[in-house]
Amino acid sequence: MNRRILFSFSAMLMAASLFAQQPKFVNEFLNIGVGADAHGMFGSMTAHTDGISSAYWNPAGLARIEEKAQAAAMHTNWFGGISNYDYVAYGKQLDPAKNSFGSISFIRLGVDNIPNTLNLIGPDGSVNYDQVTSFSAADYALFASYAQSLKNRALTIGGSLKIIRRTLGSFGGSWGFGADLGIQYRKERFAIGLMGRDITSTFNAWSFNLSQEEQDVFIATGNDVPINSTEIALPRVILGAAYFGGNEKFGYTIEGNLNFSTNGREAGLVQSSSIEIDPTAGVELVLNDKIFVRAGIGNIQRIVNDVTTDQADLEVQPNIGMGINLGRLRVDYALANVTESAGILKSHIFSVQLDFKD
Repeated sequence: MNRRILFSFSAMLMAASLFAQQPKFVNEFLNIGVGADAHGMFGSMTAHTDGISSAYWNPAGLARIEEKAQAAAMHTNWFGGISNYDYVAYGKQLDPAKNSFGSISFIRLGVDNIPNTLNLIGPDGSVNYDQVTSFSAADYALFASYAQSLKNRALTIGGSLKIIRRTLGSFGGSWGFGADLGIQYRKERFAIGLMGRDITSTFNAWSFNLSQEEQDVFIATGNDVPINSTEIALPRVILGAAYFGGNEKFGYTIEGNLNFSTNGREAGLVQSSSIEIDPTAGVELVLNDKIFVRAGIGNIQRIVNDVTTDQADLEVQPNIGMGINLGRLRVDYALANVTESAGILKSHIFSVQLDFKD
């Protein structure tokens, strides 16, 4: 029994990868999002995004960047500080006549310094803590993105090719490939955006490298030995609409998004066995193009009441944020999982964006 407990954490990490072969909830780290400004609006960005982070939210927005080049970075502790989430991006204008823009973005979500206790107990039953090592479970994604205006300059189109790498220490890993495609239409105070994520479906091929001794430990402790497998991320579609108001001294942006997916979660606000619709909404207030204040809601779910299990309560997650424009540098902050019920899962998100005008 003690042997089973000692190895359980490492085994759980291995077994978790096996669930990834189901075509639901795979590559979830790519659903977190980038940029504190976007998190402050709960990711309601599809229609109005127009910065370097558009490569993630809707690559069509890259064509609306007026600077010669732009860079961005973000860091946060996710899942109550258990993991580190990092993002960096750089892009530049390619053809001013077409408003074309290309960028490279990199995302990492990792849990580091995980104890590996597979060799803690020897064949004779002796305990040797010197045999305890550590490893990281990390997910990586590299985006290569391009966008340009169409003949009607109110329309922009863009796409991203994605390379995905997921690792579990030296035990195993996967490679995956996918593509996103987006379009935006902006006219005066209104904007509409449509984003197709994983439009070709994203395939991840897992392979594991366990020694016979390590496999024997899994078997002896009642755990399944991880096997080579394939996981599939099914396509998702996000539809957004935005409205811009105000003047040079005080402005605001309001956007609502509808996220269509095939997760079929029973907790979704609108769901069936094959499709789910998740709404989000966000607002940004701008003072003198210097100070930004943001708020958003999302993750709207029907949660079964603990007391009366035949009743479902509606739960909404709010996010808030702010930013300051320092000329070529913009600094943004967001507080995610604001609700009291989220407890230690609150996340403080920081990001910066740098413009290169020459």
